[in-house]
Amino acid sequence: MSDIRVLLVDDHAMMRAGFRTILSLQDDIDVVGEAANGAEAVSAASALHPDVICMDVQMPGMDGLEATRRIVSDPSVEAAVLIVTTFDRDDYLFQALSAGASGFLLKNAGPEELVSAVRVVAGGDALLAPEVTRRVIARFAGPDAEPAIAAAPTPHPAIATLTERETEVLRLMAEALSNAEIASRLYIGDATVKTHVSNVLQKLGARDRVQAVVIAHRHGLA
Repeated sequence: MSDIRVLLVDDHAMMRAGFRTILSLQDDIDVVGEAANGAEAVSAASALHPDVICMDVQMPGMDGLEATRRIVSDPSVEAAVLIVTTFDRDDYLFQALSAGASGFLLKNAGPEELVSAVRVVAGGDALLAPEVTRRVIARFAGPDAEPAIAAAPTPHPAIATLTERETEVLRLMAEALSNAEIASRLYIGDATVKTHVSNVLQKLGARDRVQAVVIAHRHGLA
């Protein structure tokens, strides 16, 4: 398998250097570039074709949230965005996920957590711990849901099109299980899980696992 190509985005050069040192020690990760603000990140994402973008939030000029929106909406860029921030703030978390980020990590996490997070989002999983998932569901699926999420495609007809196995996979996704954990729970291969997850997202019209989990909670599947 090819190395995971990573773009580092942070306005502090020392922070980028620290991340580069940690990630470059891994045999399967290649840091292909750096950016100091959101505008540079958008350009670098298009030019360097990374698999994962480690994105800070607070930066001069264009911030990480706006950069994430632009990157995710660009069909020529297939990178997963991992938000890495100092601030454990719900508004950052919710805005990042609404913008299309695949994960949310605090900068006080250990080096092994950063490495794991990069691998998780590169593999197509969302980096959402169970406690974070509960915060997301409470905000997005409750009566006061964010307008951006409330506007997600209505999944009523699509729920009925899921196979029994796909429904089971969706329930486990809603428990914040990774693909590997779902495979272990169902005694099936990782590749089979990825196929089921892809089918679930396509049938539900969900942009990512977060939207799929919200849909599952809205319709009593979790």
